[in-house]
Amino acid sequence: MGAACPGFNYNEWATVAHPPLSGGPLRIPAMRPPAECRTFGSDAVERVIAEVSGRIRDPDVRQLFGNTMANTLDTAIAWHDNASAVPYTFVITGDINAQWTRDSANQLLPLVPYVGRDAGLQRLVAGLVNMQAEQIAEYPFANAYKPPARSGLAAGENGWARKDTVRPPADARLVFEAKFEIDSLAAFFKLSAAYWRQAGTAGEAAPLVDTRVWGRAAMRALDVLEQLQQPTYAGGRLGNATVSFLREATRPTESSFGGGRGNPVRRTGMVRTLFRPSDDSATFPFFVPGNAMLAVELERVAPLMEALGGELAAAGAARARALARDIRAGIYAHAVAEHPRHGRVFAFEVDGYGGRVLMDDANVPSLLALPYLGFVDQADDVYQNTRRMVLSEDNPWYFSGPHAEGVGSPHTGFLSVWPMAVAVRALTSSDRQEIQDAIRMLARTTAGLGLAHESVSASQPAVYTRPWFAWCNGVVGELIMRAVERFPGII
Repeated sequence: MGAACPGFNYNEWATVAHPPLSGGPLRIPAMRPPAECRTFGSDAVERVIAEVSGRIRDPDVRQLFGNTMANTLDTAIAWHDNASAVPYTFVITGDINAQWTRDSANQLLPLVPYVGRDAGLQRLVAGLVNMQAEQIAEYPFANAYKPPARSGLAAGENGWARKDTVRPPADARLVFEAKFEIDSLAAFFKLSAAYWRQAGTAGEAAPLVDTRVWGRAAMRALDVLEQLQQPTYAGGRLGNATVSFLREATRPTESSFGGGRGNPVRRTGMVRTLFRPSDDSATFPFFVPGNAMLAVELERVAPLMEALGGELAAAGAARARALARDIRAGIYAHAVAEHPRHGRVFAFEVDGYGGRVLMDDANVPSLLALPYLGFVDQADDVYQNTRRMVLSEDNPWYFSGPHAEGVGSPHTGFLSVWPMAVAVRALTSSDRQEIQDAIRMLARTTAGLGLAHESVSASQPAVYTRPWFAWCNGVVGELIMRAVERFPGII
């Protein structure tokens, strides 16, 4: 925060409704912090907010959009080194003082299309690409990292992690938590490729990126992913996949099966993970939505590797494409199951032995999000069957009540719906009424606070988790903006 706003705490600010209230029946409060307390400003983003707001007739939704679209810029840019030739940016997800690779990428991705309109925003996004590359080049197995010492930020402390047994060992000065999640590496590739497409030129890498460090991170990521394609057992011996995680905890989802290695798998072409994007442990290590996302992003990042030249062009791009082919083939060979009610559906997790989990979790990547991730067309038959399963009581984590309905998560327990999943349902729909209903549900499930929370009770309007969850706010802002563009006058 700036010197003009000492001691400002958005986590506290977000729990109190602030005027002026919207003119609709929901009386949505204005939840952007005072201008002097915002962590970053972008004229381009402010123009987008003003333009889109002018096309929203519903005053409650208009206020919700204004609150959510710039929430990451307003509140979550914990550090931005803009003085050096190569910028760096450290983005917190909200109420936790650490940078999750997945969350931080998703927080800035909706803003990447505007980097050509705002040089400051371009440096901010490039800074996150550089920060993620620096972290992954040093230790590619973490889900969340501490701020670098040069930032001057106090490192967030994770009391859970102090006694973790992790392989490979993690440097406590760098790593906030070392739960290995394949979607973290997919998110790094996704942000990098998206930034390059917007800021680069044909045949060249995007400016402001330290390509030497980025290349080292990319090659380390490929090494890890290829290693984790291997089966648990080979030739009567344990394979050489060294990633493991054990934690003493009262919740079984906080540690890993198999002495920390995860449950056993056969080779399928997919890449195993230890944890889901919820930070909960995987039941079967081939997490299908994460693999689907990874296949897409490996295909998208390969041209960037070719443009960078050297080893990346000579070997990296080919390895990325080969991995993507293996993963796609593995998903269709091992992760399409026959559901007794819905027909052929994508499984959530599999192990290559025939074991499978048929469910979905609200966190993205999810099965519901597969078209949003670019893995399948929205009209794909297997996806549509899967969607019907996910959005029904055949998904054990789908909840419906008088206040809200949608996909929840084992991470937040029973009878809680995630606004993120409500938004993803609309982002993967072409039905005007379904999209409109989702937006109205999001507006009425803020507990009167005008922000999207991690989860909300399906039956109790005032019950929610996490007052400040910048990633979810960004997804809600993205949905409203897309809806207004696709269906003028929808809301």
